[in-house]
Amino acid sequence: MSAKPQLPLPLDALDWVNTRGRFTLESLRGRVVILLFWSYDNIHCMNLLPRLQKMAGRLHDGVVLLGVHTPKYPAQQQALTLSKAAHRLHLRMPVANDADWRAWRAFAIESWPSAVVIDCEGGVLRVLQGESMGDELETLTDNLLEDAAARDLRRFDAAPVVDGGEPQMSLRFPSAVVLGEQRLYVSDSSRNRVLECTHDGRVLRQFGSGTPGYWDGRLNDAGLCDPQGLALSGESLYIADTGNHAVRRVRLASGQIETLLGSGREGFDTPRATIAPAALAVSAPVALLVRDNLMFVSMAGQHQIWRMDLAAGRVEVLAGNGYNNLVDGPALEAGLVQPAALAYHAGQLLIADAGANAVRALRIADGQVSTLAGRGPWQQGLADGVATTARFAHPQGLAVDGTGTVYVADTLNGRLCRMNQVGRGDWTVQSVVLPQPLQEPVGLAIVGRSLWLAERNAHQVQRLDLDSGVLGKLSLGA
Repeated sequence: MSAKPQLPLPLDALDWVNTRGRFTLESLRGRVVILLFWSYDNIHCMNLLPRLQKMAGRLHDGVVLLGVHTPKYPAQQQALTLSKAAHRLHLRMPVANDADWRAWRAFAIESWPSAVVIDCEGGVLRVLQGESMGDELETLTDNLLEDAAARDLRRFDAAPVVDGGEPQMSLRFPSAVVLGEQRLYVSDSSRNRVLECTHDGRVLRQFGSGTPGYWDGRLNDAGLCDPQGLALSGESLYIADTGNHAVRRVRLASGQIETLLGSGREGFDTPRATIAPAALAVSAPVALLVRDNLMFVSMAGQHQIWRMDLAAGRVEVLAGNGYNNLVDGPALEAGLVQPAALAYHAGQLLIADAGANAVRALRIADGQVSTLAGRGPWQQGLADGVATTARFAHPQGLAVDGTGTVYVADTLNGRLCRMNQVGRGDWTVQSVVLPQPLQEPVGLAIVGRSLWLAERNAHQVQRLDLDSGVLGKLSLGA
């Protein structure tokens, strides 16, 4: 028997949301078990998951990857919400809902993501932390399996299976919407494609094959992976191709898709004059804004805002010191936390700073970053009021109407709010009364007096008449 520490909490005490039955450590003896502690709001967990799933697939006859989701936000405690997140992320591993942080405390976990490695004899061997654990975890796992085989301890069994799924609908977890005079574009994120539609929902063209991949091409001959934020400028559509860690451009006249920024592999490069933007390894661009031939990019995995001169092909870090904290001040000294949506208002770049539970502003004239509302990563909540008292929960959408009112998709509060400036510097936050609660609203777009909203967990786009308050679903079809 192993002399290593045993599990402080039995596996069958966990609440599994996407698989039948219960697991016991005894039933998994002879295999390496990895307990991954994660949260679906955390970008570093999102970046790590594909690699660990690929490793588990390669070693499917010797490794069991189990996800333990410990939520940061109250909305994430619900089993149905977690199940939807697992489907959206195409997880092939069983996922447990650690809603009360029981497992987190039992294993003395300190941060997301963390992996508890259990050897073939059931002993807790090591706890690894951080998004960069991938190489060490793969090497450790390979060595453990070789050692178990040499000692005739290894079992070659099929991994536990997962079940369940989402209903078949026109969209699957849409994340962004943008409108032109005659066309509407939707990021159908979980299907790895962007749809071009008429304003009444008739689908005209598809960009991306629908299969996750990374290659340029025309229309559905190109490969996208989890496309999210969109921006429209002239005859070009810009796509934050988040899963490929890249920014793509669609030439709308021809449907040709090309890569502007990002090499297709995750990394933490900084812009350099000697490296082309498309050769940089970057992390999780999630939102875009194009204005005056400049493209602004929310680089969520690097906690920064980047700016690209589209004419010159040059890219630079515009704001963010790279550390995930809410800090105001000069742009390159300021701290951002998983910046998401972007909008322009009165000489300022507005930022839905999702991980900071705040709305921030970058003043273009002097590069100063300030907080308009919200308080920080661990001060989430649901509250209207002035800037110092208002609270958000992972806001991921922004839009500004013609009167200067800012609309916020307060994603993990399931609400839409409006922000208005009072006097010269203060802002107020007020919830918008809607006919029904929203299921993780994300992308927003405004044209005239209509607000379009991508409601991720309801698999739909809705249109809100800002004058009458009427909310209606957009029906998509051929």
